[in-house]
Amino acid sequence: MPTVRRIAYQGEPGANSHIVCQEHYPEWEAMACASFEDVFAAVEGGEADLAMIPIDNSIAGRVADIHHFLPASPLHIVGEHFLRIRFHLMAVPGADLTTIRTVHSHVHALGQCRRIIRQHGLSPQISGDTAGAAREVAEAGDPTQAAISPPLAAGIYGLEVLAEDVEDEEHNTTRFVVLSRDEKPAEQGSGPLVTTFVFNVRNLPAALYKALGGFATNGVNMTKLESYMVGGHFTATQFLAEVEGHPDDPPLRRALEELAFFTTEVKLIGTYPADAFRAE
Repeated sequence: MPTVRRIAYQGEPGANSHIVCQEHYPEWEAMACASFEDVFAAVEGGEADLAMIPIDNSIAGRVADIHHFLPASPLHIVGEHFLRIRFHLMAVPGADLTTIRTVHSHVHALGQCRRIIRQHGLSPQISGDTAGAAREVAEAGDPTQAAISPPLAAGIYGLEVLAEDVEDEEHNTTRFVVLSRDEKPAEQGSGPLVTTFVFNVRNLPAALYKALGGFATNGVNMTKLESYMVGGHFTATQFLAEVEGHPDDPPLRRALEELAFFTTEVKLIGTYPADAFRAE
């Protein structure tokens, strides 16, 4: 009998993370977790094989919690996926746009759907999760309540869609990364690749400038650079970076060697195929 493979995500069934799991791992069991800590723990402890984690949104920016967990986590990034975020306005059967008075959703979703909220004079109510908002509205059974949730949530919780694609911006896109206990770097030359790593700069004048110089002189494209406070200090000494290429590619290898001269630690988090969305 084949072993069930599980992929963990944060949120309730019907969340955007659930949608990404279904799209890219349709034969796997999607495992809902209450928090990001629970997702990481599920993979680290062997309860799940992989994790699907949102890391950036084109409107809201970086997912702060994830950038806090990644540097210290023993997990490795083995893939990335981009999801065009779609939100529907939904309510219990029998409700319509004239009966609803309040709208429930995650604070970020409410902020990304201001137009329809203002158009219908709705009172926004913050929920912990977009899919959870749909569940709450379904459980209340109140035709004055609506939820702004991903399309999948309507079917799961038996709600009727009152308006489709109510997000203000069509380019609303979230990038997800896939995490694994096992280090599975993509093969060199297997196509466009992304390498993610964390480094701590030495406490020297212009240390960051010097640390990054090797990437410029070797023609390595850096697509992300995020700073962190370490140990409660307001001087940013830790950085998460992403570059195009494989660590064994001569340009990136030379850049990483030069980086080592100006840092106290460099930790590779993963080398994985670049999603086709990057080329669009």
